[in-house]
Amino acid sequence: MSEFPRPAHVVITVSDLSVSVPFYEKLFEMKPAVFEDFGNFSHTVFVFPDGFIFSIHKFNDELAQPGPASEFRQGLDHFAWLVPSRAALEEWGEKLDAMGIEHGKILDASYGSGMAFRDPDNIQLEFFAAPE
Repeated sequence: MSEFPRPAHVVITVSDLSVSVPFYEKLFEMKPAVFEDFGNFSHTVFVFPDGFIFSIHKFNDELAQPGPASEFRQGLDHFAWLVPSRAALEEWGEKLDAMGIEHGKILDASYGSGMAFRDPDNIQLEFFAAPE
């Protein structure tokens, strides 16, 4: 086996597709490729040009567990997108401002720099740049 495989897709669970889908359409600047309703859950799928898939699931009321997402519970802490430089993080900060999406300051560490923000369900997302 040569190297660890690249990510293929990530799936998040949201409370309301009518709120989350427009948020991600604005963030990604694209429309979803797929919407399917399976009865007990629905999903909306965004397919990026490189083939990466970001999917949003909404479970019916019988299965859904109420409450906002939190990185302090077991499960996913956050999901990050790699940007080419710290300057690109600054550009993303300006872009998020223009979209009306609140975000934190850029935090620098020995392994890189990141800027966090949250979706409508409080899921923590991040733009991340490796050290230059």
